[in-house]
Amino acid sequence: MTGPPATGPLPVNLASPAKDVRRLDRVIIRFAGDSGDGMQLTGDRFTSETASFGNDLSTLPSFPAEIRAPAGTLPGVSSFQLHFADHDILTPGDAPNVLVAMNPAALKANIGDVPRGAQIIVNTDEFTKRAMSKVGYETSPLEDGSLDGFSVHPVPLTTLTVEALREFDLSRKEAERSKNMFTLGLLSWMYHRPTGGTERFLRAKFGKKPEIMKANLAAFHAGWNFGETTEDFAVSYEVAPAAQAFPGGTYRNISGNLALSYGLIAASRQADLPLYLGSYPITPASDILHELSKHKNFGVRTFQAEDEIAGIGAALGAAYGGSLAVTTTSGPGVALKSEAIGLAVSLELPLLVVDIQRGGPSTGLPTKTEQADLLQAMYGRNGEAPVPVIAARTPGDCFAAALDAARIALTYRTPVFLLSDGYLANGSEPWRVPELDELPDLRVQFATGPNHTLDDGTEVFRPYKRDPQTLAR
Repeated sequence: MTGPPATGPLPVNLASPAKDVRRLDRVIIRFAGDSGDGMQLTGDRFTSETASFGNDLSTLPSFPAEIRAPAGTLPGVSSFQLHFADHDILTPGDAPNVLVAMNPAALKANIGDVPRGAQIIVNTDEFTKRAMSKVGYETSPLEDGSLDGFSVHPVPLTTLTVEALREFDLSRKEAERSKNMFTLGLLSWMYHRPTGGTERFLRAKFGKKPEIMKANLAAFHAGWNFGETTEDFAVSYEVAPAAQAFPGGTYRNISGNLALSYGLIAASRQADLPLYLGSYPITPASDILHELSKHKNFGVRTFQAEDEIAGIGAALGAAYGGSLAVTTTSGPGVALKSEAIGLAVSLELPLLVVDIQRGGPSTGLPTKTEQADLLQAMYGRNGEAPVPVIAARTPGDCFAAALDAARIALTYRTPVFLLSDGYLANGSEPWRVPELDELPDLRVQFATGPNHTLDDGTEVFRPYKRDPQTLAR
């Protein structure tokens, strides 16, 4: 077999067993495995193909801290949940219809969320006695009847991947790393996803390593062909595009942090001001610093400071110098920045304080979502220091929220809080790319000379003279 088609409807292989195709209006899939199993990449690629197919979707990535727990343990489980449908949806869902469990830890950590009757695809190669004992399984859940209420598909994903790549000059360990692409191919077959985007992605990602690129493509195709030929998967599923959910326009899949980054760049261009980001890396806000650092061609300047206080101090200086100034952080950083925010209030400087919230209190839980900072954003300063607060509602809305926060900051000469959270930051959804004429004009008329005449006729410049319309300086 030559593998799946790049795009378009999927053909029926007349040499394979007869397959039943069932139509569904929505599906929730959760990919779960160890931190090194590539579940985030697998989910991201499945999401991208689902978006290009035209389904409405919402995602929920969940991953442990960057300091990894030991392999095969419950704290080290990483997962990616995707909810896609033929109609407008608002959340990534609660109970997955399909759980892909790459090891015993992934099964045990997620089985409590899976409703009876749901499908569970299990990588049987990882269900060794040692791996099961790590997470407290005294007997194999695949054999002791504890999964009888589910539709279980035991698949030796590791063995099948290694076998598919036996002709490549790769060690067994290197070949095993492609099992996530085998899994992606299998799920792409099950739900009739286009595959061209993933193939192009793999060619681009591993273009400088041709053997690795070809191996990943081969594993992806092998997973597709396994689904098409095995008797264990007698049913595939179709979820029609959600045309009614999308007004006319050009759409792309976008995460909250990426949308927020684009919104800040758009605000800078619409205000005709250079964008300056003074920031100290902190999960889950660091992606904004990473993204904005790529866009120097738009006049963006990024400064990775030595700490949170230095980051906002640099941003204050940039605001004083006439830039659209931004600082990004999470809850612990807001606590450290509060004095400088109060200074920005008293100096009446436009400044965007972007708070991508995470679990608290104190340094809290970097990879857990919590909308915990609202009261801190509203009242977390000494004295009379009121600050407007803008909160995004969806990943795509982060773009519009950034523009609105910039509008308020520039018009009223004040710092503005822009609240997002870990779920919005890492989650994604289809987003309509706005036309340029839809973006607001954020330009400010700055004084270029004296703006006040004294009683004796002397002309002077008063930086805090009020605008009669906005009452801002």
